[in-house]
Amino acid sequence: MREFTKIKKAISLAILGSIITMPALAFEEQETSEVERISVTGSRILREGAIAPSPVTVISGADLLNTGAINIGEALNELPALANTYSLANSGRFIGTAGLNILDLRNMGTDRTLVLVDGKRHVSSAAGSASVDTNTIPSSWVERVEIITGGASAVYGADAVTGVVNFILKKNIEGLDVSATKGFSEEGPYKNSKYTFSYGQNFGNDRGNAAFAVEYVEQNRFSSLDREQLRTPYTDLRNPNQTEENKDSLDFPDKIYTPNAGHYFINNAGVFSAGNDIYSFNRDGTPRKVFVGDNVDGIRCADCDVFNLGQFTDIQPKFDRLNLNFKVNYDVTDDHNVYFSAKYAKVEAEDQGQPAFGFFNSLNRIKRDNAFVGAELGQLMDDNGLVSISPNRMLTDLGVRIEEDERETKRFVVGAEGYLSDDWSYDVSAVYGVTDHTRVNLNNLIRANYANALDSVIDTNGNAVCRSAEARADGCVAVDILGFGAPSQAAADYINTTSVGSSKIEQTVVGGSVSNGALFDMPAGPVGFAAGLEYRKEESVTEEPENAIGTFFNALGEDKGSFNVREAFVELSVPLLTDLPLMEDLRIETAARFADYSTIGNATSWKAGLDWTVGYGLRIRSTYSEALRAPNIGEIFGAASETFFNVDDACRQENLDDLANKTTRASNCAALGIPVDFNSDYDSASIRGSQSGNKDIREEKSESTTIGFVYQPEFLEGASLTVDYWKIELTDAISSTGAQDIIDRCVDSETGIDNQYCNLITRDASTHEITLLQRSVLNLAGQEAAGIDFELGYDFELAGGNLKSTLIGTYLKERKTYPFQDDPSDFTENAGTTGESKWQANLLIGYTNGNWNGTWKTRYLQDVSLYTEQELEDNPNPSSLMSFPSYVVSDLTVGYNFDNGLSLKAGVDNLFNKDLPIGTSGTGSGSAGYDNIGRFYYTQISFSM
Repeated sequence: MREFTKIKKAISLAILGSIITMPALAFEEQETSEVERISVTGSRILREGAIAPSPVTVISGADLLNTGAINIGEALNELPALANTYSLANSGRFIGTAGLNILDLRNMGTDRTLVLVDGKRHVSSAAGSASVDTNTIPSSWVERVEIITGGASAVYGADAVTGVVNFILKKNIEGLDVSATKGFSEEGPYKNSKYTFSYGQNFGNDRGNAAFAVEYVEQNRFSSLDREQLRTPYTDLRNPNQTEENKDSLDFPDKIYTPNAGHYFINNAGVFSAGNDIYSFNRDGTPRKVFVGDNVDGIRCADCDVFNLGQFTDIQPKFDRLNLNFKVNYDVTDDHNVYFSAKYAKVEAEDQGQPAFGFFNSLNRIKRDNAFVGAELGQLMDDNGLVSISPNRMLTDLGVRIEEDERETKRFVVGAEGYLSDDWSYDVSAVYGVTDHTRVNLNNLIRANYANALDSVIDTNGNAVCRSAEARADGCVAVDILGFGAPSQAAADYINTTSVGSSKIEQTVVGGSVSNGALFDMPAGPVGFAAGLEYRKEESVTEEPENAIGTFFNALGEDKGSFNVREAFVELSVPLLTDLPLMEDLRIETAARFADYSTIGNATSWKAGLDWTVGYGLRIRSTYSEALRAPNIGEIFGAASETFFNVDDACRQENLDDLANKTTRASNCAALGIPVDFNSDYDSASIRGSQSGNKDIREEKSESTTIGFVYQPEFLEGASLTVDYWKIELTDAISSTGAQDIIDRCVDSETGIDNQYCNLITRDASTHEITLLQRSVLNLAGQEAAGIDFELGYDFELAGGNLKSTLIGTYLKERKTYPFQDDPSDFTENAGTTGESKWQANLLIGYTNGNWNGTWKTRYLQDVSLYTEQELEDNPNPSSLMSFPSYVVSDLTVGYNFDNGLSLKAGVDNLFNKDLPIGTSGTGSGSAGYDNIGRFYYTQISFSM
């Protein structure tokens, strides 16, 4: 990240210099306007009206950027229809994902949300998937963002199972726009900065336009220990007041969520037991007793020598982003325009996590004759007959694990658009994009080196050395872990390594479309038509570091794959009735998309809708669509990586005897050649397995229904109300299942052993033992979601100015997940649980009066349960912490625009300093909707001319 420092200085100085010196050069712009057909959201047909035929939310770029967020994805994730699956706060949950900001409509999976830029595909930023990192999109050029949530696959392309997020960029940019934004948190050291530069100019007698933009943002690391609320560890402890008589009462939960509580059997110095006592270490390596206090539950306690595992949590990663964008277009004739755009985006993120650790295993085994066992510890071991100890220890002083992710995205678009005649328009284009991702994992413990370094003795010269002569010859350095801070730097250098992995994602798209808003006339009006062809190729290669094998890091295996798809689509808007009482216009909206994939073959998506303009400002619309999502590269070509599973063989005689009805299982076990008296050598033991993609996987299918209305009352100018009911049913959903489920479902199938589960199990021909269990993705799951979206807007004049208000909300009626779609009785209802609030809403109020402007934004999340209905049926009172309360957070921005083009703005996010709900750090997939920064101040200075 060192090179970013120089870039940051250059950009910030250039932009600030522009802001300071350019006002004197401001000149008056000449405004021009022209009449043109409108590209309507949710349709490819150019029309004269601007009302969308599908449910849609449109957010202006200015409204999205009216916040302290430095990334447009962070602002979008606050919308009710979008989940916080990948935001900056939680992007470090998985290997290789730090810094990603990926959109997820309806919380049904990021690969089921199609992200477009100006209606065109964008290269992914995550290897093996189609997920687009919104960090790569230039926020200063965003005109608006269109979120289409109904029947989008047929119009915009496969993958739009839950909808489309379409970023519309500004066109024909003229003049200079520069800005500098700085912000800081009220609590802790968190800061961020954003610098933007944009310049555009017409040329060729105004037939052409060229524009260039630079954007640089940065934020520093923000640890959970930097916030007072998160410094106090909490955990569930046994309820001392619960008895056999009151255990079913809701007033006496099983566990009490307790402050100043956590693990006492692990820490940064090491914890072990000797006799009836528990010991840790002082810094000099001498043992000391661990104070566990009176409130003890297993290996947890309160008001004791508690260890806060949350100390390793980053609530915001260190993050830097550079975007360079260029675009040019030229009117070859009055009816034909050619265009070209190029972008370069570089994102660097650093996420810190837990160090390597040994917990109730032999990783930290210390023998009695270890070189660093002092007299006091040695005597304690002798007194208790211990030949070795295995301290439970976080190896923090050997270095916390750090992941540095660097992504470079390049994208080029070339095309032509225009009119073939008065009625026929066209757009043809080619898109090429590539993302190069480098992942660096620091302080990756080499298990063999650590074992050698830990097994030390005193040599003849009185020095601590590694016991193995072979290891010493290879540079082994003895390590002392008896006490926090004991390891030497030389030992840490020998034990740790840096692992570097890389991936490359490429996308090539060639396509074209034509549109005619009046293909031919019918009695009720002209028929609208659009059609197009598209060829797309996706490639992804992931190379894992060889030195990751045998380390604390997960070796993921090397993935390589590609596919191509040829698509054709057609869209029609057919008027049925017009100019009748209570029926100003009635039309059918229909579309179909036909695809031929190199992986799954032919697939079809289609939609049909009814659009009814009643009159008096009322319009009713409904859509039914069937969509598909083809498996991505990772799901098909994911390389097999070795793992181990703890399972119990379903064909063991004991397991058969335990069944009330064992006919099906016994028959299937016999068909596998397993004798009735079979008893495996393991009972819930670990067997070798592998996890991989699946080349036989099929496409997912979905059915979506929407019905709603738009009301713009004639008696109240500036007011509008939109309400849409929606339902999505996903079948053949791609997912992986548990190892035990694979074994059980293989032999519990009513149709015999010729099923997808038995194909994943390999048994020894003579012993019948399971020798390999292959866990791969399958088309076995299902999802259902339904709810109501609503949007209320009212713009009016107030006190000499203009007030604009918008309320956007969602009611989530149901959100079911089925691990096995063939068993509809087995499901989880997620609506009303963490990350799935039943009611969510955003209120945006903007006011402009002369040169002054201000914005108020309030976001609401209804309270959520931490347990599903199914879990509470089994145990209605598991803990004193059962839910997160309703959450309301408000932001305020005030700005002033000078007449010379200079603008100043100041804002406060989380104005009332709303705390996180107790029990979360805001870094989980469901909890990232809660602000974990606290009150945040920012200022912006900008200049336009």
